[in-house]
Amino acid sequence: LPLGSDVGGNKHFEGKEKYSSIVGMLLYLAGHSRPDISFAVHQVARFTHNPTRKHQTALKTILRYLKGTRDKGLMFRPNDDEEYSGLHANCDADFAGLYEVESKDDPISVKSRTGFVIRLDNCPVIWKSKLQSLIALSTLESEYIALSQCMRELIPLRRVLKDITNAFGLEDVSAYAHSTVFEDNNGALQLANTGNLTPRTKHIALRYHHFRSEVDSGNIVVKHVESKEQVADIFTKGLTDNFVYLREKLMGW
Repeated sequence: LPLGSDVGGNKHFEGKEKYSSIVGMLLYLAGHSRPDISFAVHQVARFTHNPTRKHQTALKTILRYLKGTRDKGLMFRPNDDEEYSGLHANCDADFAGLYEVESKDDPISVKSRTGFVIRLDNCPVIWKSKLQSLIALSTLESEYIALSQCMRELIPLRRVLKDITNAFGLEDVSAYAHSTVFEDNNGALQLANTGNLTPRTKHIALRYHHFRSEVDSGNIVVKHVESKEQVADIFTKGLTDNFVYLREKLMGW
């Protein structure tokens, strides 16, 4: 459902406290065992202080979905795919995805959304769906911001994993020898791997180029993935046709 602040005369309803309570429980669930609802829950959470009937309907839709999949959760299975071995990530962005969906007078409607998931041997350990704090001026910029935000989680996690491996005297270092980040935007992919700046991309680098040393040293490899295989897409927008396929890849169902 397109959500907005009382667009089209949606009336506010009594039950704001109950709405906030349910959203709080859903946020806990989305952050711990049900990444498949992260995008939807983040959308309804934006309106906890001023919900309308439309938001109440969206909340009920999420609850019905959870009821229908109440026997499901994250499934951790042995991984036999070398491409997804060790610590790896998928990241994506939806450039100004709320524009013309929500009120054009609301600055939030032109913000892009970051979505990423970091997995260890194909098992999700960290995932995020969040609006970007700055307004991106192009698809490339929004994708590169998302890549940077993903790296902020991935790089410290690599260090933690290395410390744990050393503490237990484990000889297999493949888990942290290098990490792969899968990106479906060619512009962001090229900028991440080459670092070649143009007048149009220089402003991006000043804030979001912090992970360059990790890429240059080979500790992190940024690779292309087809959009239809981009698992992080499930965190950036409401999907229809591809949702079930990506959900099964993400959740291990």
